[in-house]
Amino acid sequence: MKSILVIGLGRLGRLLSKNMAELGNDVMVVDKDEEVIEEVSGLFTDAHIGDCTNEAVLRSLSVSGFDLCFVTIGSNFESSLVITSLLKKLGAKYVVAKAKQDIQAELLCTIGADEVIYPDKELAEKLAVRFNADNIFDFIQLTDQYAIFEIPVMDSLVGVTLRDADLRHRFGVNVIAIKKENTLDPVPAPDYTFRPDDVLVVIGRTEDVFRMSSGKNMGRTVVKKKQESKK
Repeated sequence: MKSILVIGLGRLGRLLSKNMAELGNDVMVVDKDEEVIEEVSGLFTDAHIGDCTNEAVLRSLSVSGFDLCFVTIGSNFESSLVITSLLKKLGAKYVVAKAKQDIQAELLCTIGADEVIYPDKELAEKLAVRFNADNIFDFIQLTDQYAIFEIPVMDSLVGVTLRDADLRHRFGVNVIAIKKENTLDPVPAPDYTFRPDDVLVVIGRTEDVFRMSSGKNMGRTVVKKKQESKK
């Protein structure tokens, strides 16, 4: 369990606080709007009204005692800057601040933010990748080049074993799990035979996963593999 401080209860702040609490963490929420705190008071036992641009308010919260401090103010970037700077001044261990633009992120990092998040930018990028192709269910970006994807099994793979499909050699893509209905098969065995309703969890470069999932350069090679495996 971690101790979490969330400053600013807009949509992101509320969802973050709620999810952190559901995961068993000790969460304190703070917002300067009394109505907002009244709305969430039933969800959080530790909810406070306060303007955290005031150093005295932050001091009263003993911010150095929290494992993580989130600054999730979306409407007033100047306030985010002031609060982030004060948190670090008062000994906050790890400060995560929200930004909407690159220049905001640079400024937040300059004044001491340990990490900056771009909810809108990250969502836009995720939606672009997901809907760029009809056969991408979901993905998690790991680096600029690599990500984890959920994709439906290609028709050309049905009835073929993981070993014979040879996806790592042919596409640079690794199958790290297979989902079917509500079950997950982590690290499937080489002799696993793909089924029509399989969902593949793969890791690889985005362009390689797109190339593989589109079916390009797959059909004839896999058919040949299937024939050889029957000999």
